[in-house]
Amino acid sequence: MIDRRSNPSSAAASRTVSRTAARSVNRTGTRTATSTKSRAAAPRIAPDPTRSKLLHAAGDVFAEVGFHAATVREISRRAGANVAAVNYHFGDKLELYTAVLRETMQGPSLEAVRIALDRQAPPEETIAEVIKAMLARICSGDNRDRRWRLMMHELSQPTPAMSRVVDETSRPLFDRLCELVGSMIGLPRDHEKTRLCTNSIVGQVVLYAHWRPVLAKIWPELKMTPAQVARIAQHITEFSLAYLRHIGDGTEKSGAWNGGAALPAARRRK
Repeated sequence: MIDRRSNPSSAAASRTVSRTAARSVNRTGTRTATSTKSRAAAPRIAPDPTRSKLLHAAGDVFAEVGFHAATVREISRRAGANVAAVNYHFGDKLELYTAVLRETMQGPSLEAVRIALDRQAPPEETIAEVIKAMLARICSGDNRDRRWRLMMHELSQPTPAMSRVVDETSRPLFDRLCELVGSMIGLPRDHEKTRLCTNSIVGQVVLYAHWRPVLAKIWPELKMTPAQVARIAQHITEFSLAYLRHIGDGTEKSGAWNGGAALPAARRRK
């Protein structure tokens, strides 16, 4: 006959195990719920807008009066920030100015020039696309006025910041354009003739920015509409490529470039 009465010690042990398991489940569930709730309720930290405000205000002030006449106090006042915020975010006024120049020189329009330079196409086609992108950048509203005024201040009172920004932004593009020009005329990238030809291409483009006030007086009918900009780009391309082909065809080769001296008449006829 089987004794159905439970062993007291076994029953007590069973009850202990059950209570322990229940507490464990309860603690685990509480911890999991609390952890999930904590993660869900964690607030997102919004980015500090002070740096952007300082950059915008500094761009206006530097464009108006130049680096040397600008004051950190005036920049901070326009940004609605504490004077110490400039040092906190940028280190000093020169670093803030460098950041303004960098932001002004870069942008979507500069990226378009980079993309044009990186095209996998014959040099002539790439140069044509680069000229269009450069002229569009000069004539676009992408920081155009600010870039113009900052450049005027730099020409009259240069700063160390411009050299840094040129090395970061303009020099790589200029070197790549020199490579394209050099490949057309059969000369190295760093050859004087290659650099002069590259400068001539760039110079034709930037004339429409730096000579804009003069152009408005001597050619008031010229309106830089998209169609007009396209025609100017086409003209610069045809004008430049004609001379590059002239050299590439052998009319003038590296030996003919005699340190800038005029060629003998007999050699010119060849």
